[in-house]
Amino acid sequence: MIYWVMKYIFIGPIVKAIWRPWVVGRRNIPKNGGAILASNHLSFADSIFLPLMIDRPVSFLAKSDYFTGKGVKGFLTRLFFKGTGQLPIDRSGGKASEASLNTGLRVLGRGDLLGIYPEGTRSPDGTLYRGRTGIARMALEAKVPVIPVVMVDTDTMMPIGQRLPRVVRVGVVIGEPLDFSRFEGMESDRYILRSVTDEIMIALQQLGEQKYEDVYASTVKDRLQAN
Repeated sequence: MIYWVMKYIFIGPIVKAIWRPWVVGRRNIPKNGGAILASNHLSFADSIFLPLMIDRPVSFLAKSDYFTGKGVKGFLTRLFFKGTGQLPIDRSGGKASEASLNTGLRVLGRGDLLGIYPEGTRSPDGTLYRGRTGIARMALEAKVPVIPVVMVDTDTMMPIGQRLPRVVRVGVVIGEPLDFSRFEGMESDRYILRSVTDEIMIALQQLGEQKYEDVYASTVKDRLQAN
């Protein structure tokens, strides 16, 4: 209920009126059944515009820090993330990663849409970086298609570290579903998982024509912070 109220009454109409977002390829979203929306990640705003521009609700896996804030700000942040269909996950690795995987599989098992940023974090400079293999494991275990999605100009609208968004028209490009049924039963093979993940990243690069580097975005962020 909160999701639909936020989308159609409070947040949605205001966002559409100010930023006039556009979408291409909406027909590539299946009308029913589970599917993964694999998106590049340029800005905090990605998780707002993608659900806004498609008809079906989308659940995103968001870092748990957004749900644990204190005071009024923490309450409003928590309300916003829950209202936009985002689910808290622990990114510390190990058992936490397994729990995140299971959270995503529950969403897909219900026949819902799951939004994932394969890079694992926002791109620090607009480049598309190497994907994490968790997305491949989810796709193979849940037996669902992966739909590549490219966010356009959300980094211009709201760059990392900026508090107030600029009024810039942003877009969403949705590609054709990727079918990985040929790898059924191979979700434990790390070479298959890497191959599937790389295929997803290639589809994203071709769809959005972003510059691509075969290194993790988190590695680039650590390098930039060290300089």
